[in-house]
Amino acid sequence: MNESGFIKFDLNTLQIIILSLIVGIFGQAGDFAESLFKRDAKIKDSGSLLLGHGGVLDRFDSLIIASPLVYIFLNFYY
Repeated sequence: MNESGFIKFDLNTLQIIILSLIVGIFGQAGDFAESLFKRDAKIKDSGSLLLGHGGVLDRFDSLIIASPLVYIFLNFYY
């Protein structure tokens, strides 16, 4: 952590491109996987907390796969 309390990562251009690809590709994969589970269960919304948005799970489904991979990537380089 630096003096402002934030973690500072010093990524080069290649690492930023790789990180962007991880988030973009695996974010979509998480969305597709969650949609597949909902189709198999024959439900339209994964909850009723956020009506009209498909539920809370639909708001965070891309993070389910992408977040652990970003964590692994950052721990690999730092």
